[in-house]
Amino acid sequence: MDAFIAQLSSTVSAARTLEQLVCPLLEMLGGATGFESACLTAVDPDSRLLSARLVHNAGALQVPGGAPMGESPFPVLMAPGQHVGAEWHEEGADDATLHPLGFQRRVQAAVRASDGRLLGTLCAASASTRPLPPDGRTVLTLLAALVAQFMERDQLATELRLAREQLSTLALTDGLTGLPNQRALFDDLQRLLQRASREGSTVLVGCIHLDGFTALQERLGVAAADLFLRAVSQRLALEMRGSDMLAHRGGASFVVVGPGVGLTGEAAPVVMDRGESLQAAATLQQRAALATVGRFDLEDGQSVQYAGAQVGVLALNPAGLTAEDALQLVDARVAELRRSREPSRPSAVEAAH
Repeated sequence: MDAFIAQLSSTVSAARTLEQLVCPLLEMLGGATGFESACLTAVDPDSRLLSARLVHNAGALQVPGGAPMGESPFPVLMAPGQHVGAEWHEEGADDATLHPLGFQRRVQAAVRASDGRLLGTLCAASASTRPLPPDGRTVLTLLAALVAQFMERDQLATELRLAREQLSTLALTDGLTGLPNQRALFDDLQRLLQRASREGSTVLVGCIHLDGFTALQERLGVAAADLFLRAVSQRLALEMRGSDMLAHRGGASFVVVGPGVGLTGEAAPVVMDRGESLQAAATLQQRAALATVGRFDLEDGQSVQYAGAQVGVLALNPAGLTAEDALQLVDARVAELRRSREPSRPSAVEAAH
């Protein structure tokens, strides 16, 4: 028994995954019981059916992974206040459920979480009717309790990791449109600029400003204006390339960033306003602008006929450029466009009920 405890201690200390823990324990369980097969089962909480999850076979009896193991002899959930220790169940050759798998004897202990949920069972099975050794039950219930603790800890760690991932996603997502927010935009644009600088290519940066948005808020109310923003964001997203990132910067402004064409070997200005670079920027600008034109049916039954956003897209040389620099350049470009067109531009928004 001293050797068994030493091996058990070493196994538990070294295990980092459920498989690393259970596989050696199943081998130890087989040795302690003298039974040919040992396995950890999983339970379907609705049907109560067990299936072999991890298996150790040593002999003529071969239980395949995933094999059906019959119905759980234990309740799937303990009632509040009930004892939640490892329950014990033993079956012999007279039990009809054993024959399809070739078992003549099987012993099981419940693997149960601290809240009473059945996580599965730990079992040992034999093709003979040999009796269980005197300490077999003690070993089985001890190992089942260890597996339960590990599974519960592992499940908690998974839940915490998922929660952290969700929080991280929320921190980078605009709650209104579901698009990346300004924080995510800065991070992505900075990475894009760095990569383009290494690869010797341009970066496309565009600002999309919804003219007339304030008037729409006053006419239809904040709720309807928010629905309009969401509808615009969805239509814009459909028009972007797979390599582009569309972000809601806040208010009535969106930003799109994406890779541009390669730079030539000559010294290049910060704003690439000729050749293929200019054409790539113009194409993205036109695509974004056209996406904002037309009728937008809102979720509340209202609709907005929109004349189109003010869009400016620049092809930028990334050398020495920061994300903040790039956004300031494109902001200035859009402001210039708005000033040049404002006197003759008709009302951008016409609401219809």
